[in-house]
Amino acid sequence: MAVRKRNLEVVFPHAAGIDVGGEMHYVAVPPECCEESVRSFRCYTADLDAMADWLLGCAIDTVVMESTGVYWIPVYELLESRGLTVYLVNARHVKNVSGRKSDVLDCQWLQQLMSFGLLAGAFRPREEICALRAVSRHRQTLLEEQSRWIQRMQKALTQMNVQLAHAVTDITGATGMAIMRAIVAGERDARVLARLRNYRCHKSEEELARALEGTWRQEHLFTLGQALLMYGVYRERIADADAQLQAMLGRLRRHAGTVAAQRNKGRAKNAPNFDIRQALYELCGVDLTRIEGVDVTTALKVLTEVGDDLGRFATAKQFCSWLGLCPGTRISGGKRLSGASKRLANPVARALKLAAMGLSRSQCSLGAYYRRLAARLGAGKAITATAHKLARIVYAMLTRGEAFKVEDMQAYEERYRHRTLTYLRRKAASMGFELQPVG
Repeated sequence: MAVRKRNLEVVFPHAAGIDVGGEMHYVAVPPECCEESVRSFRCYTADLDAMADWLLGCAIDTVVMESTGVYWIPVYELLESRGLTVYLVNARHVKNVSGRKSDVLDCQWLQQLMSFGLLAGAFRPREEICALRAVSRHRQTLLEEQSRWIQRMQKALTQMNVQLAHAVTDITGATGMAIMRAIVAGERDARVLARLRNYRCHKSEEELARALEGTWRQEHLFTLGQALLMYGVYRERIADADAQLQAMLGRLRRHAGTVAAQRNKGRAKNAPNFDIRQALYELCGVDLTRIEGVDVTTALKVLTEVGDDLGRFATAKQFCSWLGLCPGTRISGGKRLSGASKRLANPVARALKLAAMGLSRSQCSLGAYYRRLAARLGAGKAITATAHKLARIVYAMLTRGEAFKVEDMQAYEERYRHRTLTYLRRKAASMGFELQPVG
């Protein structure tokens, strides 16, 4: 029987491909649109405007490019502002499409694949959320840099044998900062330094004084002073980022109302210094922090990365697959080879996994779910599975606008027991037996 070949149909006849680079951008259009189907443009703004004019002159309505570093961002934003539909594709997806890529330029290869509809654009939230995401990521970078200077302060204290970390929970707390500032100012008496303890410090003045006896070497004191100064600089920059986030969230307010106060959920250490719960509620209309394990920093990460509109994902399965939290489907010959989830550097997935780790001792249904899976599959798989469940809850709340209903651990255990008994009775009946309770 002869096999009839099916020719690929052109889906985007007016599509262009761009090979984005640090200095030059190579652009390819269909040969019938222009005699010179491939042109190169410099990375300057005037050249980008010339690129957009040339594409519009060639009647191009769709543009595709790879996500190369950060070089694609100005090209993407300028072309989108000129009315063109821009698709940002993953370089790995382009590589997986078989073809004779060595015969053509990268931009021509992208243009050919897009014209036949073989490429799908990556998820990118709307412009306001992208701006919010940029500030949030910058704030996270400042926090990471600040933590390095905290480590340097700790190193200088340890080199002087000042065991402040053994006496206080956090050296950047009220007691720790007061003592380090006094040391840098010239105070060396351990008892005088111990009197600076905050009333909430668990250690007594005598215990604190013993920990503050050190060898006051000049080079270590200089290092401590420099680290303390840089720590203060980063604290100021983080406060500026918090103010910027507050102003941007205020402009994105779409819902009215006030979130209810929560018990047993204090302020996260690295949370912004304003009412972030209220601001996020006014953005999306639901309070994600009602989910057990999800604090304000996790909710901020989710909403600044994906926004409040998840309409791009038709189902919760698609959303979880984009996060890389779905089980793998490597099947060959009807046999499942692997069920491992995809390894993706997704910041939302990472935040949800951290939230799942915090449920290990939580007395709620999600905590019981995590512990049941951890006992059977191990902690790693339990974290991924619990993060998958958290992602489905987040998707349901943002798409339906429904509040999360907290379920206690006893209700979850009873529901799980009932489901297990129902399965065992059905299994016993299929084998000709009847399940009866003992006693």
